Amino acid sequence: MDSKEAIAQLKVFFKLESDLKALDQVLGYFDQLNQPWIPRKDWLQCQLALAEGFTNAVRHAHKNLPREVPIEIEITLEHDGLEIRIWDYGSPFDLNAFLANQHKNLDHFAGHGQGLPILQKIATHLSYLRTEDNRNCLLIIKPFSDLNSSQLTDE
Repeated sequence: MDSKEAIAQLKVFFKLESDLKALDQVLGYFDQLNQPWIPRKDWLQCQLALAEGFTNAVRHAHKNLPREVPIEIEITLEHDGLEIRIWDYGSPFDLNAFLANQHKNLDHFAGHGQGLPILQKIATHLSYLRTEDNRNCLLIIKPFSDLNSSQLTDE
């Protein structure tokens, strides 16, 4: 049995202040889950999705909230993919409506406004839903590609 088959599920959960400086911590927690069998491209896409999701929570959802209001993150690694959940305390936001209208207003040369379309391209499932405890949960699901061993992280 290889390490990929041995993993039923690995999970990491953490809370951080609403501060862009915490991004290094976020990525450090994420790196703890890296496995040699995960395709490098998929790993980097998931890393980008996590960074985008966290920075969006800080910059947009928590824009008018104190830094101490936490952002909670849960990352679940399974043998066939990764799930990222990011909870914030911001106002509700209709992600689907935003994405539906985004193609009309997309400026490919803008320095901002690209994060959610990037997440949409990376994820096979992307949602942002209000929870019963008045938080929002961004859910990003990314299955791993079925690549040959020459394209894995241990190149």
